[in-house]
Amino acid sequence: MLKKLPAVLVFTLLTAFTYAQTIVNTTPENKNVVLEEFTGIHCVWCPEGHAIAKAIQDNNPGDVFLINIHTGGFAVPNTGEPDFRVPDGNGIRSFYGVTSYPSGMINRHIFSGSSPVQGRGTWTSSANQILGQNSYVNVGVEAVIDVSNNELTVHVEAYYTGNSPQATNKLNVALLQNNTLGPQTGGNMGNEYVHMHRLVDLITGQWGEDISPTTTGTFIDETYTYTIPAMYNNVPVELADMEIVAFMTETQSETLSGAGAFPTYTGFANANDAYARYVDAIEDQCGIDITPKVNIQNNGSDPLTNVTINYSVNGGATQSYNWSGNLTSLQDETIELPAISYTVQAVNTVEVTLENDDNNANNIASGTFDAAVEGTGTVHMILNSGTGGSQVTWDLIDSSGSTIASGGPYANNETFTDTFSLAADCYRFTVNDSGGDGGASIVLYDSNNDIMYNVGGNYGDKAQGNFSSNGVLGIVDNVLEGVRIYPNPAQSQFNIANAETATVEVYNLLGQMVATKSNISNNQQIDVSRLQTGTYLVKISIDKAVKVERLVISN
Repeated sequence: MLKKLPAVLVFTLLTAFTYAQTIVNTTPENKNVVLEEFTGIHCVWCPEGHAIAKAIQDNNPGDVFLINIHTGGFAVPNTGEPDFRVPDGNGIRSFYGVTSYPSGMINRHIFSGSSPVQGRGTWTSSANQILGQNSYVNVGVEAVIDVSNNELTVHVEAYYTGNSPQATNKLNVALLQNNTLGPQTGGNMGNEYVHMHRLVDLITGQWGEDISPTTTGTFIDETYTYTIPAMYNNVPVELADMEIVAFMTETQSETLSGAGAFPTYTGFANANDAYARYVDAIEDQCGIDITPKVNIQNNGSDPLTNVTINYSVNGGATQSYNWSGNLTSLQDETIELPAISYTVQAVNTVEVTLENDDNNANNIASGTFDAAVEGTGTVHMILNSGTGGSQVTWDLIDSSGSTIASGGPYANNETFTDTFSLAADCYRFTVNDSGGDGGASIVLYDSNNDIMYNVGGNYGDKAQGNFSSNGVLGIVDNVLEGVRIYPNPAQSQFNIANAETATVEVYNLLGQMVATKSNISNNQQIDVSRLQTGTYLVKISIDKAVKVERLVISN
């Protein structure tokens, strides 16, 4: 809810929040850039747009402000995905006729043609043009959030160093949220893509508030209060991640200049309040020492500079770690704790407790993890290097940290296989991608065809998983020694010879069964025409005898 404050109340708030007498320059300046980017979570090239926009901002600190508008077909979420769209964003997209993504507007200025909307390839040159132009109005903004009631107060000043060609201009105030994790096609980070500058509301409405007069020497002083909800479209709000961008336009178009601010915070109940927010998810384990990660936040008014963290696993011996740093109000940090030993159980619990402070009710966080899968002593690996094989390496270590096997780098789109004979122990498999885009797909399975570990790509710079081995080496029964599959690679079908009455199951590298046939003939044809190009596992079973073969399907 937006409220515009009367002048008397404005003066009171300015005193209460120690705003400066003026926050805007009164001497002529060049224009600042406001880049409004049209984006969406299913837009494959949008991460490149985000990177281009960030580079423009980084190269012009304090002069470029970004607003990411999630809108259009690529922004429509699938079931279970966050909805980052906002009504005003859809209205702006419709008004300007946006049809391609990512696209953007640099100060809503028409550089060519009849529309201010342009592709990412010209953003940098357009921004440089705007930055070199004189502005007849300067804009300043500051904001404060009262954390006790989520009330945001925004103070905007504008000063006209020249005359506007329009008698009335439009003052726009955009509320953004940063650091929101979510999916992003093309981001190569799964559901952990960090969405920045995400528009959540236009406080002054879709086209802003009318401002007049707009002549030389006019000083504009506006203050708005707005209650921030707990969620936008069921996406939780993080007060520490909010951002304000204020900008002036001539009409609906032609942004004259803008400014941005990160809010300060008030209304804290305690001066010293360290909050243990959560323990990061821990992958399944089989006994290798773990290094838990805990996220702490400063919920107090004073800076948080040190805290003692006590932690244990399954109620065992407690370890302590003394953290030091400097977190201002509402800032948080994820802290990796030193390794701790434990006895693995079916379900395991990590408990983290912070030292006593002004509020002990939020000093404890916990997380659980399961025991890792156990397999036989024979483990097979199939690795497809993807399009960045030269970036891919991997290693397999045991509980002592000794490297049992390693490999890579590879040629592009190469399929590599290996077999490990493992003693009874706990093992950790790690795949690294020096390019940070996690393109290789890998599956590890034992002699019973149980999946020990698999990853299908999109894991960033590293992925890893744990499993244990019982040390029993798998042996293929003589009844299956003569079985063969052909052709391999296959296209729409393949044959299995010498496996009469067997059951055949075809699995993808995620461990999902995608085809099956029972009681096959001695030379059985299997239809795979509906399967996508890639590597599959073919499991052939007769009674208790099992054989697994690798099958490649190509176009």
